[in-house]
Amino acid sequence: MLKALCQSLCLVLPLAASAQPVSVVFLNPGLSTETFWTSYSRFMQAAAHDLGMTLRVEYSERRADLALTHARAILGGPQRPDYLVLVNEQYVAPEIIRLSRGSGVKLFLVNNGLTASQAHSIEAQPGKYAELLGTLTANDEQAGFQMLHQMVAQLPRDSGPVDLLAFAGVKTTPASQLREEGMRRALADFPQVRLRQVVYGGWSRQRAYEQAQQLLERYPATRLVWSANDEMAFGAMQAFEEAGRTPGRDVLFSAINSSPEALKARIDGRLSVLMGGHFSLGGWAMVMLHDDALGLAVNRDGLREHRVPVLQPIDQGKASRWLKLLEQPDYGIDFKHYSAEGRPPDYQYPFLTSPINY
Repeated sequence: MLKALCQSLCLVLPLAASAQPVSVVFLNPGLSTETFWTSYSRFMQAAAHDLGMTLRVEYSERRADLALTHARAILGGPQRPDYLVLVNEQYVAPEIIRLSRGSGVKLFLVNNGLTASQAHSIEAQPGKYAELLGTLTANDEQAGFQMLHQMVAQLPRDSGPVDLLAFAGVKTTPASQLREEGMRRALADFPQVRLRQVVYGGWSRQRAYEQAQQLLERYPATRLVWSANDEMAFGAMQAFEEAGRTPGRDVLFSAINSSPEALKARIDGRLSVLMGGHFSLGGWAMVMLHDDALGLAVNRDGLREHRVPVLQPIDQGKASRWLKLLEQPDYGIDFKHYSAEGRPPDYQYPFLTSPINY
């Protein structure tokens, strides 16, 4: 009887262990007060709740050293998560991938993937680094390109030469680099647009405000202000307004983000161009981690890296709709619907057309 009981327990215990919720830690690179990244975390939490997973968010407060400190504690601690989701902000990913080797924690990259040189270095030393489960990045280069195109389209046809100022984020952040590259690519289509200067605002409203004050003195005829995020756009906008300029009328502003403030500014016309939807990458990551925990392939198309066109133009009508969606705790989305669970073997994640991208 004792032997039978032991055999019974041996069968039950693995099942009990497997019933534990899948645990995920998101190493958020942003400030814990920063709308861009707090909205990202909130979307992931909604997905985690829907999918029966646990999610803990650790904010790095835009400090690479703090990101690495968090990573060491997470990967070396007694209660490690099943998955760690990270961002290659300020090029921190390779060191975290190295630290994770042998930890048993699976890694997933979002928003900022590895640079080509980083990927080459990791591939050249396979014994030093863990393997990434996958990477999801946005269409940042295309978004930067579209922003400038849409701004120029709103100028009078006979406007003549036009001065442009650009506020990029951080030089060591791939998403910022790609957005700037897209903007520069678009310049080739508009010889009348003169890029006067690109400054790096560090994603900060205050820093962009101070930079814009100086730039306005240098380039008072500026009519276009391109910004890689909404915080910098609002900082620059404040400087222009203090100088007597009217956003949306004699100077056009663009930005990337879908914060309530940005959406309202798009509705009232202070932002002439807005791109948003970045946070849905976090939701997709949670869906894919949920499936991996079930033993389902997440590289269903044979790829480990996906660039998803989540950044999309937001007109005034869409801005109004998104404001209402943001008020719903679950964003009005059934995340389970996008899982491969219960799907045929040839099921592909509908990155391009699903409502998860709104």
